[in-house]
Amino acid sequence: MKNYTIREISEMFELPSSTLRYYESEGLLPEVPKSSSRERLKCINCFKRTGMTIPQLRKFFIYEADEAAHIDKIISLLKDQEQIVNEKLIQLQKDSAHVHHKVEYYSEIKHALENNLPLPVWVDED
Repeated sequence: MKNYTIREISEMFELPSSTLRYYESEGLLPEVPKSSSRERLKCINCFKRTGMTIPQLRKFFIYEADEAAHIDKIISLLKDQEQIVNEKLIQLQKDSAHVHHKVEYYSEIKHALENNLPLPVWVDED
């Protein structure tokens, strides 16, 4: 297995070295240059994108260090995060539909202005 330097990992994940050092200081990356840190960082980036906090990440890795003793806690923590992600996805779908509706509305305004037509009226889609 290849050992990675902080710089290589920083470039690989497009994260500043300061972020890696922060994760290291928070106990999330005990030894950044080791090859296992690459997998751990993938996990951290995934969980952070879902909104998981540093304390939650720390708990996860503490639990993961002794999976057998903490399997129920791991599953519970991940199910809670999964629920949060699902709620965010639902909200993002609603927000995406709203943005799409706005694009259509303003495109209609542009068409009306260019063709000297009456301006459209905004209608909420609920």
